[in-house]
Amino acid sequence: MIVVTAATGHLGRLVIKGLLDAGVPAGDIVAAVRNPEKATDLGVATRLADYTRPETLAAAFEGASKVLLISSSTHVDRPGQHAAVADAAKAAGVEFLAYTSLLRADTNTVGLAPDHKASEEHIAASGLRYTFLRNGWYFENYTQNAAQSLAGGAVYGAALDGKISGATRADYAAAAVAVLLAEDPAEVYELAGDNGFTLSELAAEYTAQTGTPVSYQDLGQDGYQAALLGAGLPEFVANLLSDADAAVSRGELQYDGGDLAKLIGRPTTTLTEAVAAALAK
Repeated sequence: MIVVTAATGHLGRLVIKGLLDAGVPAGDIVAAVRNPEKATDLGVATRLADYTRPETLAAAFEGASKVLLISSSTHVDRPGQHAAVADAAKAAGVEFLAYTSLLRADTNTVGLAPDHKASEEHIAASGLRYTFLRNGWYFENYTQNAAQSLAGGAVYGAALDGKISGATRADYAAAAVAVLLAEDPAEVYELAGDNGFTLSELAAEYTAQTGTPVSYQDLGQDGYQAALLGAGLPEFVANLLSDADAAVSRGELQYDGGDLAKLIGRPTTTLTEAVAAALAK
């Protein structure tokens, strides 16, 4: 049995669908979520699993052979939450745990990296067989703001001309499915899109596909953070996004190893395709 945590999130839903599409019987898949009533449409069994309530985890993993730990979306004690999941999985007799980490988590200087590095270290020491799915940046982190970019005629950021080796949620979900179904997956995959893009290229793609002039406006890290705060984003989100763009400017989110395409058996989604999908919504 395969348990997918955080299964009602964007990535988790795609993983559940991918497993079903690959022929895994619905009875062999469990969606482990904080709110089981929100997972009834997934077509698989549901169990309560709240990272912040370790007492919920033992029952969630009972009878499971494999667990996909989708990293927590909260910013409070993320390593502690992940450690609780790994410990509960080990205690329940789970044989294998896959964890959605961050590109080059062991060396990356982006602000998110220390949480992922600490989580990886705990999982590696747990005695579980494991795979770290070190996901790069998601196209959707940017394309979800397509309407605002078109309305304002600008993409704002602090990435300078740094490249982002982006891929879609569907790409990363396909990688997770491949690892969960593999007999002997590697312990670490550095996952990123085949071709990096700059934010100037993103703006140009918006222009090319819509005819609306869009340019890239680099505000610098402090200026971008201030703009995000001014737009009403919570401080931790503004800090995360401005820090990530600064990391892009240093090349931290660029990777051309091709691991993702090899793992999913096809080229990753292109910038043109990702923008077209966003504009079609």
